[in-house]
Amino acid sequence: MDLFVRLIEEAIGVVNEMEREGVIERYAIGGGAAIALHMEPIPTQDLDVFVFLPQTPGQLILLTPIYDYLRARGHRVGEAWVYIHDIPVQFIPAYDDLTEEAVDRAVDAFCGKTPTRVFRAEHILAIMLQTYRNKDKERIVRVFDEAVIDERLLEDILRRHGLWEKWELFGEKRREA
Repeated sequence: MDLFVRLIEEAIGVVNEMEREGVIERYAIGGGAAIALHMEPIPTQDLDVFVFLPQTPGQLILLTPIYDYLRARGHRVGEAWVYIHDIPVQFIPAYDDLTEEAVDRAVDAFCGKTPTRVFRAEHILAIMLQTYRNKDKERIVRVFDEAVIDERLLEDILRRHGLWEKWELFGEKRREA
């Protein structure tokens, strides 16, 4: 097995432990790593882990329990990522209705022999359309063309999250190019 894939599998194993021990309530893999489970892999530099965190008093979201848990187990905490077995992992609290839904409706998958959950391709498309960075614009085309997409589900997600008009505009620009 490729070393990078083995390290990703080990990192996901640590995230599964965090969930079992209550450090995080639930998680799902998003970003480039999730895309790789739906189609040909794309270059990615990290593992994006979207999480629900245990409730804390007030509305302040604290990642400190995650960092403390990982530091205590010998993992390195950097400015943007936590390095689990040398894999940069970014913990992202589910920050709006779309990402919360994506975590809730994530699909079960395996990375090697390690169970995990990943965003559905339809949620990946919606989130990339929402963030709309340059790399997202390129990836939207690839994911839509190469992954198995439930177009009715995609339309439902985009309409409920106010992204349908942006999707139509994206399609028009793509046809003009």
